[in-house]
Amino acid sequence: MMHDMLQQATDNAMAMGPTVLLQGMQLRRPIDVVRAPALSVDDRRTILAAWASDLYAIDSKPALRQLPGTPEPVSIDDVQSALKELDRRYGI
Repeated sequence: MMHDMLQQATDNAMAMGPTVLLQGMQLRRPIDVVRAPALSVDDRRTILAAWASDLYAIDSKPALRQLPGTPEPVSIDDVQSALKELDRRYGI
């Protein structure tokens, strides 16, 4: 029983992923994450890195990514561009 509860908690956390950091924010595109003043640089990087991961790839279109809670898929190129912009802004 305890194992089942832990597994369910793990599954829920995986399903939510970085969207926990996005709650209450209206972020539609990866560049919105870069511009979000309420997020730390580390949180921005975490969200964008997760968005770029294969976990959020669209099955039939692997060049597209969609985080839970975002209105539509975006291209991996948009995510990578936002990561580069984050690096540029903060000298990373």
